Amino acid sequence: MAIVKRAHHVSVQITDLARSRQFYEDVLGFEETERPDFGFPGIWYQLGDVQVHLIGEIPGMDRSTPPASLSPAATHLAFQIEDYAQTLAELAAKGVEAVGLGEEVGQIFVRDPDGNIIELIEPGGHLGR
Repeated sequence: MAIVKRAHHVSVQITDLARSRQFYEDVLGFEETERPDFGFPGIWYQLGDVQVHLIGEIPGMDRSTPPASLSPAATHLAFQIEDYAQTLAELAAKGVEAVGLGEEVGQIFVRDPDGNIIELIEPGGHLGR
């Protein structure tokens, strides 16, 4: 059984929230969607079935190299899964380091062999619409 069902969102790091908002909304016509307060700046947009997440500057985070730990604030790809608990169990059984944020949130973060961060998200969680 495949763990991933489809793409969910793309995360892009930005340096200037106002400038990025102007570009994505006024130039590209994106419409903002609800985003929880993560303690750092950002904007989410809904484009059909896929979201675009703009992630603002985070003090102390070096964006030139992959983060030392799994972080939802890092640039990442996000793929939809069907069952949070089952996916977390399958990853553990395969020896994959994973950071799960809980079934209510529905997010699990892993790394590929090159250190790129991948989010696995179950729609219907607090953030996984």
